[in-house]
Amino acid sequence: MEIDLSRIRKDYNKNGLKESNTPDDPLQLFQQWLYEAIEGKVNEPTAVLAGTVSPEGKPATRTVLLKDLHDGHFIFYTNYHSRKGKHLEENPNVSLSFVWHELERQVHIEGTAVKVSPEESDAYFKTRPYKSRVGARISPQSQPIASRMQLIRAFIKEAAHWVGKEVERPEHWGGYAVTPTRIEFWQGRPNRLHDRILYTLQPDGNWSKTRIAP
Repeated sequence: MEIDLSRIRKDYNKNGLKESNTPDDPLQLFQQWLYEAIEGKVNEPTAVLAGTVSPEGKPATRTVLLKDLHDGHFIFYTNYHSRKGKHLEENPNVSLSFVWHELERQVHIEGTAVKVSPEESDAYFKTRPYKSRVGARISPQSQPIASRMQLIRAFIKEAAHWVGKEVERPEHWGGYAVTPTRIEFWQGRPNRLHDRILYTLQPDGNWSKTRIAP
């Protein structure tokens, strides 16, 4: 079946973005946009495409969920032995991209990632559903497995071990806090003349703000 991708078109006309209406701190604008995405019932509003770089210099992306925005850091959780975890161990540079199609908005972030404290990871782990906690303990994330049945058997065995007990966080699972150095806000506009406002962190800790061409 042939699909003519060149004919797929969409014009954007829901909103605009002016420098005069944006705060000096990009985190304030991000919080506003995230709130509007949640209130607007955007599908998976906290889903974010996380990009890392392998030791060989090859880029890789996958989707994670933003779980906190604290003290200027974007926080997500994962298996430290996963592909992304191994990449970040070698190279902490990371990109995060939020795409909210329903609002015709995107936010692109670049920065560096560090592991959060074990105490912070423990606190979040306890809030996860029981089955998600068990799954985190048994899944060799990003590694080959013989079959799905192997995973299910491991899950059943591990779940039985924790009946009536608090499921402990495995040491190989926890959070990353991303400190942003570059944040771009993208608002779709008609005729592909999109609004793009770029914030760049300066050496003095303040943010510069610039409009860039679409």
